[in-house]
Amino acid sequence: MRPSLAVQGTPKRMDDTALLLTAPREGPGTGLHPCAWDRALKVLVPVAWLAVAVLGLKFGSLDFFLALLKGRTYTAWLPALAGVYALLMLFLQLWRTVLWAIYRPHPPAAGPLPSLTVVVPVYNEGAMVSRCLMSIAAADYPRERLEVIAVDDGSTDDTWRHLDRTARRFPDLIRLLRFPRNRGKKEALAAGFRAASGEILVTVDSDSVIAPDALRHLVAPLMHDPRVGAVAGFVRVLNRHRSLMGKMQGVRFVNLDFLRASQSVYRTVICTPGSLSAYRREAVLPILEAWLTQTFLGAACHHSEDRALTNFILRQGYDTCYQRIAVVYTLVPETYTGVCRMYLRWERGNVRESAVLATFLFRRFRPRSAAWARLEFLLTQLEGPLTTFFFGVFLLSVAAYPPILFKVLLAVGLMSVLNLIYYLWLERDWEFIYGIIYSYYAFFLLQWIYPYAFVTVRDRRWLTR
Repeated sequence: MRPSLAVQGTPKRMDDTALLLTAPREGPGTGLHPCAWDRALKVLVPVAWLAVAVLGLKFGSLDFFLALLKGRTYTAWLPALAGVYALLMLFLQLWRTVLWAIYRPHPPAAGPLPSLTVVVPVYNEGAMVSRCLMSIAAADYPRERLEVIAVDDGSTDDTWRHLDRTARRFPDLIRLLRFPRNRGKKEALAAGFRAASGEILVTVDSDSVIAPDALRHLVAPLMHDPRVGAVAGFVRVLNRHRSLMGKMQGVRFVNLDFLRASQSVYRTVICTPGSLSAYRREAVLPILEAWLTQTFLGAACHHSEDRALTNFILRQGYDTCYQRIAVVYTLVPETYTGVCRMYLRWERGNVRESAVLATFLFRRFRPRSAAWARLEFLLTQLEGPLTTFFFGVFLLSVAAYPPILFKVLLAVGLMSVLNLIYYLWLERDWEFIYGIIYSYYAFFLLQWIYPYAFVTVRDRRWLTR
């Protein structure tokens, strides 16, 4: 059951808007007012981290660990591999940081705005779909240049009633398509694309709401440069204040800005998210059938449709960009099981589409250089396997010498603080504390997702629907 949402006042930050719908401010099942545990965590986490630092420096001596290495408890090449891995990841982080610092969003374009079709695929969304459509209807975009196509993908709940009611309020704006049975998100998007009349095709997920100026900003890169085929928006968490998980995800989603902004500098954003992205019509229609019928290792590709569509756009020679000032707010899972299912679906898509990307990235697929994209691709492909390998080494090390756990905890904390510099630069608030919590949470509870996704990459289940 989805959380009930209420409209709050205009947030303090300029990038948030009055359309931001936040969930009730109490943790589900906790009986605690969030102000109480929020303030407590913002005190306890720094204190706990300081304690870990002291223990790591005092009791986490590496002498015993080094003795184990000299005694050939581990193979002789392991320290060298760890050093190379650390240097590679440090280089990747520093390089991305430089690109992130260089990145600037495209300013609004002068002249008349292009005609726009927003496609909203919908399945069992209930009342949330009305909030999604209302946010699009309230967008600061010329009404005569805008159309919305909502595609009901065979919903079995009251979703159609909410769709119909909202469409009746905006008969000149919203068109509805309805499948008699569930056919999948790809099919729903494709139906919307085929029915669209706009020069620019925009996707918005039905569990999301857009900021009033999001569409106007989203089309700017496409208007500035005909070489741009797709633009990714800035995805924030809608229900970030409802629970601890929501707050952790809220920080993590903001930090995704770091990755997309750095990729945007060399114009190869590898995933334009379904929550909010814009595509040039002539970049989508020629590959629509191939994208719709895509297979991988003999299995139809149902999930990670956004990452797959981005690959098809790139393969044609188009650039892909990121527009930080085009903001969308989306619902995220608030339980461990829900988050694992979401990440598992994403990671399977990453494994699959990284293999697809490798088939054309090292060819001359576009006139402009792709050297930086190739370098990041190679380093990123090493990141997953080596992280999994060294996590196994960590478990063996702790079993052999438990005090080394403190040094590992200290290292995880230091890396989380470094990663949160980007969040602090963008947000300048104390919510970054939840990013530190998330770093430990992910380190201990989410490490299994990559290797499991790799060996089950052919699994076609959506999981979170």
